[in-house]
Amino acid sequence: MKKLQIISLGLSLLAMAACKKSDKAVVSKPQIQVGKPISNAGTLQAGSYKGTMLADQTYTVAGDITINAGDTLLVQKGVKINMTNGANFIVNGDIVFLGTKDDPITVTDPRRHKTTGTSTLATDSAYVGGWGGIYCSNSSNLVVIKWTHLDFGGAALKALPFQNATSLKTGAQFVLYFENPNGVFIMEDSWIYGSPDDVTRFYGGHYNIMRNTLEKCGSNGGDGFNAKGSSVGNMAYNLIIGGATNGTKTASDGTTAGECQFTMYNNTYVNDGFRNDGVFGARSGSVEIENNSRALVYNNLIVNCEFGVRIAGGPGGAKVYLADTTTNASDIIQKTAYGYNFYYGDNAAICGQFVPTSVAQPVVTHPQSTDIPNMATFLGANYNFGDVYDATSLVGKNNPMFANFPLPEAANAWITQCSVDGFDFHLQSGSPAVGKGTTNAFSPITAGIPVDPNFGSSGITAPGKDMGCYQRDGSGNQH
Repeated sequence: MKKLQIISLGLSLLAMAACKKSDKAVVSKPQIQVGKPISNAGTLQAGSYKGTMLADQTYTVAGDITINAGDTLLVQKGVKINMTNGANFIVNGDIVFLGTKDDPITVTDPRRHKTTGTSTLATDSAYVGGWGGIYCSNSSNLVVIKWTHLDFGGAALKALPFQNATSLKTGAQFVLYFENPNGVFIMEDSWIYGSPDDVTRFYGGHYNIMRNTLEKCGSNGGDGFNAKGSSVGNMAYNLIIGGATNGTKTASDGTTAGECQFTMYNNTYVNDGFRNDGVFGARSGSVEIENNSRALVYNNLIVNCEFGVRIAGGPGGAKVYLADTTTNASDIIQKTAYGYNFYYGDNAAICGQFVPTSVAQPVVTHPQSTDIPNMATFLGANYNFGDVYDATSLVGKNNPMFANFPLPEAANAWITQCSVDGFDFHLQSGSPAVGKGTTNAFSPITAGIPVDPNFGSSGITAPGKDMGCYQRDGSGNQH
Protein backbone atom coordinates (compact mmCIF):
# COMPACT_ATOMS: atom_id res chain seq x y z
CA MET A 1 0.00 0.00 0.00
CA LYS A 2 2.85 2.36 0.90
CA LYS A 3 4.53 1.59 -2.43
CA LEU A 4 1.35 2.46 -4.32
CA GLN A 5 1.10 5.76 -2.47
CA ILE A 6 4.71 6.61 -3.42
CA ILE A 7 4.06 5.77 -7.10
CA SER A 8 0.88 7.88 -7.05
CA LEU A 9 2.74 10.80 -5.48
CA GLY A 10 5.51 10.49 -8.07
CA LEU A 11 3.05 10.57 -10.96
CA SER A 12 1.36 13.63 -9.49
CA LEU A 13 4.71 15.44 -9.18
CA LEU A 14 5.61 14.53 -12.76
CA ALA A 15 2.27 15.87 -13.97
CA MET A 16 2.78 19.09 -12.03
CA ALA A 17 6.30 19.45 -13.42
CA ALA A 18 5.06 18.91 -16.96
CA CYS A 19 2.38 21.57 -16.52
CA LYS A 20 4.93 23.99 -15.09
CA LYS A 21 7.36 23.32 -17.92
CA SER A 22 4.84 23.94 -20.69
CA ASP A 23 2.87 26.54 -18.72
CA LYS A 24 0.05 25.90 -21.21
CA ALA A 25 -2.22 23.52 -19.38
CA VAL A 26 -5.85 24.23 -20.27
CA VAL A 27 -8.58 23.53 -17.78
CA SER A 28 -12.04 23.38 -19.32
CA LYS A 29 -14.31 26.00 -17.79
CA PRO A 30 -17.43 24.31 -16.45
CA GLN A 31 -20.80 25.38 -17.81
CA ILE A 32 -22.98 27.23 -15.38
CA GLN A 33 -26.14 25.34 -14.47
CA VAL A 34 -29.36 26.29 -12.70
CA GLY A 35 -31.72 23.76 -11.21
CA LYS A 36 -31.98 20.26 -12.63
CA PRO A 37 -30.93 19.21 -16.13
CA ILE A 38 -33.71 18.95 -18.71
CA SER A 39 -33.65 15.62 -20.54
CA ASN A 40 -33.66 15.48 -24.34
CA ALA A 41 -34.67 11.81 -24.38
CA GLY A 42 -38.10 12.61 -25.80
CA THR A 43 -39.98 15.44 -27.44
CA LEU A 44 -40.77 18.31 -25.07
CA GLN A 45 -44.52 18.81 -25.04
CA ALA A 46 -46.32 22.00 -24.06
CA GLY A 47 -45.87 22.71 -20.37
CA SER A 48 -43.90 24.47 -17.66
CA TYR A 49 -40.12 24.04 -17.58
CA LYS A 50 -37.21 25.23 -15.48
CA GLY A 51 -33.60 24.18 -15.06
CA THR A 52 -30.89 23.70 -17.67
CA MET A 53 -30.73 22.45 -21.24
CA LEU A 54 -27.34 20.76 -21.36
CA ALA A 55 -24.44 21.69 -23.62
CA ASP A 56 -24.35 20.33 -27.19
CA GLN A 57 -27.63 18.44 -26.85
CA THR A 58 -30.46 18.58 -29.40
CA TYR A 59 -33.98 19.16 -28.10
CA THR A 60 -37.24 18.86 -30.04
CA VAL A 61 -40.13 21.03 -28.87
CA ALA A 62 -43.72 20.30 -29.90
CA GLY A 63 -45.62 22.87 -27.84
CA ASP A 64 -45.20 26.13 -25.95
CA ILE A 65 -42.41 26.11 -23.35
CA THR A 66 -43.58 28.14 -20.34
CA ILE A 67 -41.22 29.49 -17.67
CA ASN A 68 -43.23 30.40 -14.59
CA ALA A 69 -42.65 33.54 -12.54
CA GLY A 70 -39.67 33.05 -10.26
CA ASP A 71 -38.25 30.19 -12.36
CA THR A 72 -35.29 30.24 -14.75
CA LEU A 73 -34.55 28.31 -17.92
CA LEU A 74 -30.86 28.31 -18.83
CA VAL A 75 -29.59 27.01 -22.18
CA GLN A 76 -25.92 26.01 -22.31
CA LYS A 77 -23.57 26.38 -25.27
CA GLY A 78 -24.02 24.31 -28.41
CA VAL A 79 -27.66 23.40 -27.75
CA LYS A 80 -29.90 23.04 -30.80
CA ILE A 81 -33.62 23.49 -30.25
CA ASN A 82 -35.91 22.29 -33.04
CA MET A 83 -39.22 24.11 -32.61
CA THR A 84 -42.22 22.44 -34.24
CA ASN A 85 -45.95 23.25 -34.49
CA GLY A 86 -45.24 26.98 -34.27
CA ALA A 87 -44.16 26.60 -30.64
CA ASN A 88 -43.16 29.59 -28.48
CA PHE A 89 -41.23 30.35 -25.34
CA ILE A 90 -43.68 31.96 -22.90
CA VAL A 91 -41.50 33.64 -20.28
CA ASN A 92 -42.99 34.77 -16.99
CA GLY A 93 -39.68 34.15 -15.21
CA ASP A 94 -36.16 34.45 -16.60
CA ILE A 95 -34.51 32.89 -19.65
CA VAL A 96 -30.77 32.78 -20.38
CA PHE A 97 -29.08 31.56 -23.57
CA LEU A 98 -25.32 31.20 -23.08
CA GLY A 99 -23.83 30.24 -26.42
CA THR A 100 -20.18 30.92 -27.19
CA LYS A 101 -18.34 32.07 -30.28
CA ASP A 102 -17.01 28.57 -30.92
CA ASP A 103 -20.19 26.77 -29.86
CA PRO A 104 -23.31 28.89 -30.46
CA ILE A 105 -26.90 27.93 -29.65
CA THR A 106 -29.45 27.46 -32.45
CA VAL A 107 -33.23 27.81 -32.19
CA THR A 108 -34.91 26.97 -35.49
CA ASP A 109 -37.78 25.41 -37.39
CA PRO A 110 -36.30 22.14 -38.71
CA ARG A 111 -38.47 22.32 -41.85
CA ARG A 112 -36.70 25.47 -43.03
CA HIS A 113 -33.26 25.91 -44.53
CA LYS A 114 -31.29 29.06 -45.22
CA THR A 115 -30.83 30.09 -48.83
CA THR A 116 -28.29 32.37 -50.48
CA GLY A 117 -28.48 34.78 -53.37
CA THR A 118 -31.63 36.41 -54.68
CA SER A 119 -34.40 36.65 -52.10
CA THR A 120 -37.98 37.63 -52.89
CA LEU A 121 -41.10 37.80 -50.76
CA ALA A 122 -42.92 35.33 -53.00
CA THR A 123 -40.26 32.61 -52.95
CA ASP A 124 -38.32 32.83 -49.69
CA SER A 125 -39.71 31.01 -46.62
CA ALA A 126 -37.67 33.32 -44.37
CA TYR A 127 -40.53 35.83 -44.53
CA VAL A 128 -43.31 33.43 -43.51
CA GLY A 129 -42.55 32.47 -39.90
CA GLY A 130 -41.80 28.91 -38.80
CA TRP A 131 -41.62 28.61 -35.02
CA GLY A 132 -43.12 31.36 -32.88
CA GLY A 133 -41.15 33.69 -30.66
CA ILE A 134 -39.85 34.44 -27.18
CA TYR A 135 -42.69 36.29 -25.43
CA CYS A 136 -41.80 37.79 -22.05
CA SER A 137 -44.45 39.15 -19.69
CA ASN A 138 -44.13 41.95 -17.14
CA SER A 139 -43.02 39.41 -14.50
CA SER A 140 -39.97 38.46 -16.58
CA ASN A 141 -37.05 40.23 -14.93
CA LEU A 142 -34.12 39.03 -17.03
CA VAL A 143 -33.59 37.86 -20.61
CA VAL A 144 -30.03 37.13 -21.78
CA ILE A 145 -29.31 35.98 -25.33
CA LYS A 146 -25.63 35.48 -26.19
CA TRP A 147 -24.10 33.83 -29.24
CA THR A 148 -27.44 32.40 -30.33
CA HIS A 149 -29.01 31.84 -33.75
CA LEU A 150 -32.76 32.55 -33.86
CA ASP A 151 -33.77 31.31 -37.30
CA PHE A 152 -37.20 31.35 -39.00
CA GLY A 153 -39.18 32.75 -36.07
CA GLY A 154 -42.43 34.68 -36.19
CA ALA A 155 -45.26 32.16 -36.55
CA ALA A 156 -48.54 33.83 -35.63
CA LEU A 157 -49.67 33.60 -32.01
CA LYS A 158 -52.67 31.30 -31.75
CA ALA A 159 -53.67 32.70 -28.37
CA LEU A 160 -52.48 35.40 -25.99
CA PRO A 161 -49.54 33.98 -24.02
CA PHE A 162 -50.37 35.92 -20.85
CA GLN A 163 -53.17 38.12 -19.61
CA ASN A 164 -53.12 41.93 -19.62
CA ALA A 165 -50.28 42.12 -22.13
CA THR A 166 -49.05 45.68 -22.67
CA SER A 167 -49.54 45.60 -26.44
CA LEU A 168 -50.05 42.10 -27.80
CA LYS A 169 -52.82 40.56 -29.86
CA THR A 170 -53.61 37.11 -31.14
CA GLY A 171 -51.88 36.71 -34.50
CA ALA A 172 -48.78 38.72 -33.51
CA GLN A 173 -45.65 37.56 -35.33
CA PHE A 174 -42.67 38.88 -33.36
CA VAL A 175 -39.50 36.93 -32.66
CA LEU A 176 -38.75 38.76 -29.37
CA TYR A 177 -41.24 40.52 -27.10
CA PHE A 178 -40.48 42.07 -23.70
CA GLU A 179 -42.66 44.35 -21.54
CA ASN A 180 -41.30 44.66 -18.00
CA PRO A 181 -40.55 48.36 -17.31
CA ASN A 182 -38.14 47.30 -14.56
CA GLY A 183 -36.62 44.33 -16.35
CA VAL A 184 -33.38 43.77 -18.25
CA PHE A 185 -33.02 42.47 -21.79
CA ILE A 186 -29.57 41.61 -23.14
CA MET A 187 -28.95 40.44 -26.71
CA GLU A 188 -25.32 40.24 -27.77
CA ASP A 189 -23.26 38.55 -30.50
CA SER A 190 -26.33 36.76 -31.87
CA TRP A 191 -28.10 36.25 -35.19
CA ILE A 192 -31.68 36.54 -36.38
CA TYR A 193 -32.54 35.11 -39.79
CA GLY A 194 -35.99 35.73 -41.20
CA SER A 195 -39.22 37.13 -39.77
CA PRO A 196 -42.63 38.12 -41.17
CA ASP A 197 -42.99 41.27 -39.04
CA ASP A 198 -40.95 43.28 -36.52
CA VAL A 199 -38.09 41.26 -35.10
CA THR A 200 -38.61 42.81 -31.67
CA ARG A 201 -41.22 44.67 -29.72
CA PHE A 202 -39.82 46.23 -26.55
CA TYR A 203 -42.18 47.95 -24.11
CA GLY A 204 -40.19 49.34 -21.19
CA GLY A 205 -37.06 48.05 -19.50
CA HIS A 206 -33.29 48.32 -19.87
CA TYR A 207 -31.55 47.00 -22.99
CA ASN A 208 -28.14 46.29 -24.41
CA ILE A 209 -28.46 45.19 -28.04
CA MET A 210 -24.91 44.81 -29.36
CA ARG A 211 -22.87 43.07 -32.05
CA ASN A 212 -25.77 41.15 -33.62
CA THR A 213 -26.56 40.28 -37.25
CA LEU A 214 -30.07 40.54 -38.74
CA GLU A 215 -30.91 39.09 -42.17
CA LYS A 216 -34.17 39.00 -44.15
CA CYS A 217 -36.32 40.54 -41.44
CA GLY A 218 -39.88 41.63 -42.25
CA SER A 219 -42.04 40.49 -45.17
CA ASN A 220 -43.92 43.41 -46.72
CA GLY A 221 -43.27 45.49 -43.62
CA GLY A 222 -41.73 45.21 -40.19
CA ASP A 223 -38.75 46.68 -38.40
CA GLY A 224 -35.57 45.17 -37.03
CA PHE A 225 -35.02 46.34 -33.44
CA ASN A 226 -38.22 48.22 -32.56
CA ALA A 227 -38.29 49.84 -29.10
CA LYS A 228 -41.44 51.43 -27.71
CA GLY A 229 -42.91 52.62 -24.42
CA SER A 230 -40.32 53.58 -21.83
CA SER A 231 -37.56 51.32 -23.17
CA VAL A 232 -34.03 52.66 -22.59
CA GLY A 233 -30.66 51.35 -23.77
CA ASN A 234 -28.19 50.82 -26.58
CA MET A 235 -28.33 49.43 -30.13
CA ALA A 236 -24.77 49.28 -31.38
CA TYR A 237 -22.38 47.35 -33.63
CA ASN A 238 -25.22 45.49 -35.35
CA LEU A 239 -25.21 44.42 -39.01
CA ILE A 240 -28.71 44.69 -40.49
CA ILE A 241 -29.11 43.58 -44.10
CA GLY A 242 -32.22 43.17 -46.22
CA GLY A 243 -34.76 44.44 -43.69
CA ALA A 244 -38.26 45.33 -44.89
CA THR A 245 -38.38 48.73 -43.21
CA ASN A 246 -36.34 50.31 -40.40
CA GLY A 247 -33.23 48.65 -39.08
CA THR A 248 -33.49 50.36 -35.67
CA LYS A 249 -36.42 52.37 -34.37
CA THR A 250 -37.67 54.17 -31.26
CA ALA A 251 -41.22 55.31 -30.45
CA SER A 252 -42.66 56.48 -27.12
CA ASP A 253 -46.17 55.19 -27.70
CA GLY A 254 -47.42 55.61 -24.13
CA THR A 255 -47.85 51.91 -23.40
CA THR A 256 -45.47 52.19 -20.44
CA ALA A 257 -44.86 55.39 -18.52
CA GLY A 258 -41.75 57.32 -19.54
CA GLU A 259 -39.84 58.16 -22.68
CA CYS A 260 -38.18 55.73 -25.09
CA GLN A 261 -34.48 56.64 -25.27
CA PHE A 262 -31.68 54.80 -27.11
CA THR A 263 -28.21 55.28 -28.41
CA MET A 264 -27.79 53.89 -31.93
CA TYR A 265 -24.18 53.86 -32.98
CA ASN A 266 -21.65 51.99 -35.10
CA ASN A 267 -24.31 49.95 -36.87
CA THR A 268 -24.04 48.84 -40.51
CA TYR A 269 -27.28 48.97 -42.52
CA VAL A 270 -27.27 47.41 -46.02
CA ASN A 271 -30.18 47.17 -48.51
CA ASP A 272 -32.90 48.03 -45.99
CA GLY A 273 -36.35 49.52 -46.57
CA PHE A 274 -37.43 48.16 -49.94
CA ARG A 275 -40.10 45.57 -49.02
CA ASN A 276 -42.33 47.99 -47.12
CA ASP A 277 -45.54 48.24 -49.13
CA GLY A 278 -47.00 51.02 -46.99
CA VAL A 279 -47.06 54.70 -47.89
CA PHE A 280 -43.70 55.64 -49.40
CA GLY A 281 -41.95 58.06 -47.09
CA ALA A 282 -43.93 57.08 -44.01
CA ARG A 283 -41.18 54.78 -42.75
CA SER A 284 -37.42 54.67 -42.94
CA GLY A 285 -34.91 52.23 -44.39
CA SER A 286 -32.25 52.54 -41.73
CA VAL A 287 -32.98 54.58 -38.57
CA GLU A 288 -36.36 55.94 -37.45
CA ILE A 289 -36.91 58.23 -34.44
CA GLU A 290 -40.57 58.99 -33.85
CA ASN A 291 -43.48 59.36 -31.44
CA ASN A 292 -41.90 61.56 -28.75
CA SER A 293 -38.81 59.36 -28.40
CA ARG A 294 -35.19 60.49 -28.22
CA ALA A 295 -32.01 58.98 -29.62
CA LEU A 296 -28.32 59.58 -30.21
CA VAL A 297 -27.45 58.34 -33.70
CA TYR A 298 -23.76 58.33 -34.60
CA ASN A 299 -21.05 56.48 -36.52
CA ASN A 300 -23.46 54.41 -38.60
CA LEU A 301 -22.67 53.07 -42.07
CA ILE A 302 -25.75 53.21 -44.31
CA VAL A 303 -25.43 51.58 -47.73
CA ASN A 304 -28.16 51.40 -50.39
CA CYS A 305 -30.99 51.93 -47.93
CA GLU A 306 -34.22 53.57 -49.06
CA PHE A 307 -33.95 56.34 -46.43
CA GLY A 308 -31.24 57.74 -44.21
CA VAL A 309 -31.61 58.69 -40.54
CA ARG A 310 -35.21 59.84 -40.26
CA ILE A 311 -36.39 62.15 -37.47
CA ALA A 312 -40.19 62.20 -37.76
CA GLY A 313 -41.73 65.64 -37.86
CA GLY A 314 -45.44 65.12 -37.36
CA PRO A 315 -48.56 63.17 -38.36
CA GLY A 316 -49.01 64.40 -41.93
CA GLY A 317 -50.71 61.90 -44.25
CA ALA A 318 -49.61 58.74 -42.42
CA LYS A 319 -49.52 57.53 -38.85
CA VAL A 320 -46.06 58.74 -37.86
CA TYR A 321 -45.64 61.06 -34.89
CA LEU A 322 -43.33 63.92 -34.00
CA ALA A 323 -39.96 62.89 -32.55
CA ASP A 324 -38.85 64.62 -29.35
CA THR A 325 -36.19 67.15 -30.30
CA THR A 326 -36.57 69.34 -27.22
CA THR A 327 -34.06 69.53 -24.37
CA ASN A 328 -34.63 68.04 -20.93
CA ALA A 329 -31.60 68.07 -18.66
CA SER A 330 -33.09 65.47 -16.33
CA ASP A 331 -33.44 62.76 -19.00
CA ILE A 332 -30.79 60.14 -19.78
CA ILE A 333 -30.67 61.51 -23.32
CA GLN A 334 -31.13 65.22 -22.90
CA LYS A 335 -31.80 65.91 -26.57
CA THR A 336 -31.98 63.92 -29.80
CA ALA A 337 -28.68 64.33 -31.66
CA TYR A 338 -27.00 62.71 -34.64
CA GLY A 339 -24.00 63.00 -36.93
CA TYR A 340 -20.88 61.27 -38.23
CA ASN A 341 -23.03 58.91 -40.32
CA PHE A 342 -21.77 57.53 -43.64
CA TYR A 343 -23.99 57.17 -46.73
CA TYR A 344 -23.53 55.39 -50.03
CA GLY A 345 -26.10 54.96 -52.80
CA ASP A 346 -26.21 53.35 -56.23
CA ASN A 347 -28.95 55.51 -57.72
CA ALA A 348 -30.31 59.03 -57.49
CA ALA A 349 -33.47 57.97 -55.64
CA ILE A 350 -31.46 56.42 -52.80
CA CYS A 351 -29.02 59.35 -52.65
CA GLY A 352 -31.95 61.77 -52.67
CA GLN A 353 -33.03 60.36 -49.31
CA PHE A 354 -29.68 60.48 -47.47
CA VAL A 355 -31.39 63.36 -45.70
CA PRO A 356 -35.02 62.16 -45.82
CA THR A 357 -37.54 64.46 -47.47
CA SER A 358 -41.13 65.25 -46.49
CA VAL A 359 -42.71 62.74 -48.88
CA ALA A 360 -45.60 61.45 -46.74
CA GLN A 361 -45.38 63.79 -43.76
CA PRO A 362 -42.94 66.35 -42.35
CA VAL A 363 -39.48 65.25 -41.27
CA VAL A 364 -37.01 67.27 -39.26
CA THR A 365 -33.69 65.64 -40.09
CA HIS A 366 -31.14 68.42 -40.35
CA PRO A 367 -28.22 68.02 -42.80
CA GLN A 368 -25.02 67.34 -40.87
CA SER A 369 -21.58 68.67 -41.78
CA THR A 370 -19.98 65.70 -40.00
CA ASP A 371 -21.71 63.16 -42.25
CA ILE A 372 -20.06 61.55 -45.26
CA PRO A 373 -20.93 63.04 -47.70
CA ASN A 374 -21.12 66.44 -46.01
CA MET A 375 -24.84 66.98 -46.54
CA ALA A 376 -24.85 70.44 -44.93
CA THR A 377 -22.45 71.73 -47.57
CA PHE A 378 -24.06 69.77 -50.39
CA LEU A 379 -27.54 71.16 -49.69
CA GLY A 380 -26.39 74.65 -48.74
CA ALA A 381 -27.37 77.19 -46.14
CA ASN A 382 -30.75 77.94 -47.76
CA TYR A 383 -31.98 74.33 -47.66
CA ASN A 384 -35.20 73.78 -45.73
CA PHE A 385 -35.19 70.33 -44.18
CA GLY A 386 -37.79 68.15 -45.84
CA ASP A 387 -37.38 69.72 -49.29
CA VAL A 388 -36.73 67.50 -52.31
CA TYR A 389 -33.22 67.86 -53.78
CA ASP A 390 -31.24 66.54 -56.75
CA ALA A 391 -28.60 64.05 -55.56
CA THR A 392 -27.53 62.70 -58.96
CA SER A 393 -23.94 63.82 -58.38
CA LEU A 394 -23.71 61.68 -55.24
CA VAL A 395 -24.44 58.38 -57.00
CA GLY A 396 -21.61 55.89 -56.47
CA LYS A 397 -19.52 58.32 -54.46
CA ASN A 398 -17.72 57.37 -51.21
CA ASN A 399 -17.58 53.63 -51.75
CA PRO A 400 -17.00 52.30 -48.19
CA MET A 401 -14.68 49.60 -49.57
CA PHE A 402 -16.05 46.50 -47.90
CA ALA A 403 -13.64 43.57 -47.77
CA ASN A 404 -15.98 41.57 -50.02
CA PHE A 405 -19.24 43.05 -51.27
CA PRO A 406 -19.86 44.36 -54.80
CA LEU A 407 -20.44 48.10 -55.04
CA PRO A 408 -22.02 49.31 -57.16
CA GLU A 409 -24.52 46.50 -56.90
CA ALA A 410 -26.20 45.05 -59.96
CA ALA A 411 -29.46 46.74 -60.94
CA ASN A 412 -32.08 46.30 -58.20
CA ALA A 413 -29.82 43.96 -56.21
CA TRP A 414 -30.35 46.19 -53.17
CA ILE A 415 -33.94 44.90 -53.24
CA THR A 416 -33.15 41.19 -53.47
CA GLN A 417 -29.72 40.78 -51.79
CA CYS A 418 -30.98 40.39 -48.25
CA SER A 419 -28.53 38.05 -46.50
CA VAL A 420 -24.84 38.05 -45.66
CA ASP A 421 -24.05 34.90 -47.68
CA GLY A 422 -20.29 34.76 -48.28
CA PHE A 423 -19.80 38.52 -48.21
CA ASP A 424 -17.56 40.33 -45.76
CA PHE A 425 -18.58 43.79 -44.52
CA HIS A 426 -15.32 44.57 -42.73
CA LEU A 427 -13.63 47.74 -43.98
CA GLN A 428 -10.46 47.68 -46.04
CA SER A 429 -7.59 49.81 -44.80
CA GLY A 430 -8.17 52.52 -47.40
CA SER A 431 -11.89 52.90 -46.72
CA PRO A 432 -13.13 56.49 -46.39
CA ALA A 433 -15.13 55.30 -43.35
CA VAL A 434 -12.00 54.35 -41.38
CA GLY A 435 -11.19 56.73 -38.54
CA LYS A 436 -14.08 59.07 -39.35
CA GLY A 437 -16.34 58.27 -36.41
CA THR A 438 -16.57 60.21 -33.17
CA THR A 439 -15.61 58.67 -29.84
CA ASN A 440 -16.32 61.62 -27.55
CA ALA A 441 -19.59 63.21 -28.69
CA PHE A 442 -21.68 60.93 -26.48
CA SER A 443 -21.54 57.94 -24.16
CA PRO A 444 -23.51 54.69 -24.22
CA ILE A 445 -26.24 54.20 -21.63
CA THR A 446 -25.08 52.14 -18.65
CA ALA A 447 -27.75 52.83 -16.01
CA GLY A 448 -29.85 49.78 -15.24
CA ILE A 449 -27.76 47.41 -17.39
CA PRO A 450 -25.88 44.80 -15.33
CA VAL A 451 -22.48 43.63 -16.58
CA ASP A 452 -21.91 39.95 -15.90
CA PRO A 453 -20.54 37.08 -18.04
CA ASN A 454 -23.71 35.04 -17.48
CA PHE A 455 -26.54 37.16 -16.09
CA GLY A 456 -25.88 40.50 -17.73
CA SER A 457 -24.05 42.23 -20.54
CA SER A 458 -20.66 40.85 -21.54
CA GLY A 459 -19.56 44.46 -21.89
CA ILE A 460 -21.07 47.72 -23.10
CA THR A 461 -18.78 48.54 -26.02
CA ALA A 462 -17.94 52.23 -26.32
CA PRO A 463 -18.25 54.14 -29.63
CA GLY A 464 -15.65 53.15 -32.23
CA LYS A 465 -13.60 55.47 -34.42
CA ASP A 466 -14.41 53.56 -37.62
CA MET A 467 -17.92 54.01 -39.00
CA GLY A 468 -20.05 50.88 -39.03
CA CYS A 469 -20.14 47.72 -36.94
CA TYR A 470 -16.66 46.37 -37.79
CA GLN A 471 -13.59 48.08 -36.38
CA ARG A 472 -10.15 47.82 -37.92
CA ASP A 473 -8.68 46.96 -34.51
CA GLY A 474 -10.85 43.83 -34.36
CA SER A 475 -13.41 45.16 -31.89
CA GLY A 476 -17.09 45.61 -32.61
CA ASN A 477 -19.16 42.95 -34.33
CA GLN A 478 -17.43 39.56 -34.13
CA HIS A 479 -19.37 37.71 -36.85
